[in-house]
Amino acid sequence: MTNHTIDAYDPHAFHDELAAHGLILPTGIRGAYGRGPVFEDILERFDALVMNSAADDGAEAMTFPPVVARTMIEKMGYLDNFPQLIGSIHSFFGTGLQAREMADQARAGERWESFLDITDLMLLPAACYPVYPMFSGLLPEGGRLVTTRNWCFRHEPSDEPTRLQSFRMREFIRVGAPDAVEAWRDSWLERGLALLRSLGLPADSDVANDPFFGRAGKMMATSQREQRLKFEIVVPVVSATEPTAVCSFNWHQEHFTSKFDISRADGSTAHTACLGFGLERVVLALLKTHGCDVNQWPAEVRAQLWS
Repeated sequence: MTNHTIDAYDPHAFHDELAAHGLILPTGIRGAYGRGPVFEDILERFDALVMNSAADDGAEAMTFPPVVARTMIEKMGYLDNFPQLIGSIHSFFGTGLQAREMADQARAGERWESFLDITDLMLLPAACYPVYPMFSGLLPEGGRLVTTRNWCFRHEPSDEPTRLQSFRMREFIRVGAPDAVEAWRDSWLERGLALLRSLGLPADSDVANDPFFGRAGKMMATSQREQRLKFEIVVPVVSATEPTAVCSFNWHQEHFTSKFDISRADGSTAHTACLGFGLERVVLALLKTHGCDVNQWPAEVRAQLWS
């Protein structure tokens, strides 16, 4: 069963439909709604399907908190490339008197954040970021493959249900010889397409670029596309002409290995690549394509997720 036509898409109507079915739980914060039990069930089952399809790859599983050291964000150049997306963590370091002044200003409806100062932590913008320092030094022959899942934050407040400030990513990170890393990314692009299409999603792939900031960022985005360093799998959730990215495939070349001194077994600089499934976006694509009543989804889709 297919939901209302994509061309007639209305983000507010889609949001209200999801909320009416208890799939999302509005919080009053743009891009930060809660998830109901059915939404979470779909998400967990899709993630399990991805992990099952990758079981023979032998990826090492790593788990990290959804925060990262501020020094790492600085080292990776995130402030240069994506300052519009950062989420810094501030806290109170003052005296008792200052604490009372801060609380008084808050009760009076006044701005009170001047009493806070930056901490050593920032919200994690990409699930793969904590993995790269783990590769520092000489790699084993053949490189390494890691998988991780985490909550990510990007400051993009929006009423668009698929554009979240807080969301989860299932990522796989490959490090090794340049040709092996590129081949791994390209093979997973085909695997990802096949997986999503098997769930009845009208998925397609396209060359893409990251949302680099400013005038220099436009040149970086052009270069990224010309070198075909980034691909996305897209599904028409928002519209048929502007489909939503639900999975990305990135070849970083030496960007991370040079920063964290990651070398191949023969001493040459390694390359890295990663792929990430946007778990909430896949769920939303499924709901948009098949409808909000999961009991009415096609039998072949239900068989894969609820087998």
